[in-house]
Amino acid sequence: MKRVLLSALFLLFLCGCIRIPEGVTPVDRFQVDRYLGKWFEIARLDHSFERGLTHVSAQYSMRDDGGVKVLNRGYSAKENTWKQVEGKAYFVQAPDIGYLKVSFFGPFYGAYVIFDLDREHYRYALVCGPEKSYLWILSRTPHMEIDQRDALVSKAAALGFDTEKLIFVDHQDMR
Repeated sequence: MKRVLLSALFLLFLCGCIRIPEGVTPVDRFQVDRYLGKWFEIARLDHSFERGLTHVSAQYSMRDDGGVKVLNRGYSAKENTWKQVEGKAYFVQAPDIGYLKVSFFGPFYGAYVIFDLDREHYRYALVCGPEKSYLWILSRTPHMEIDQRDALVSKAAALGFDTEKLIFVDHQDMR
């Protein structure tokens, strides 16, 4: 009985990490082939795995198993070195819904929810994790027009993200 209970709690924990935050809706008509390539992190809410990093980018490409390879990279001025981590992502529902689960560490997955996207040119995206404490503003270029950035921040704030705590990522003097 104890083993069944522990297994059930573990499954609930895993499912909880790939949930969609309340009020957030993943984009539909998503086209992964257009999303592939390099994205620059314009802003993020703070979390330990990117703390202190500047010049942050993500590179997405297809995996042989149908998933998406994720290569995140950022510069640590404190350590005077580039840091990178490779992960894998898979669609949770259908491949035309911007809702994936991503893993960087073994069997543990977290939600990757694309909830706003430049549908015409795929130039910007708003992405969150399983909770509203995870938020990223991504762009195809290291710099984004202020009006566009402010519109994305406003949208996230209206959905309950604490945008007052956003960290705007430095991309000056790219190395």
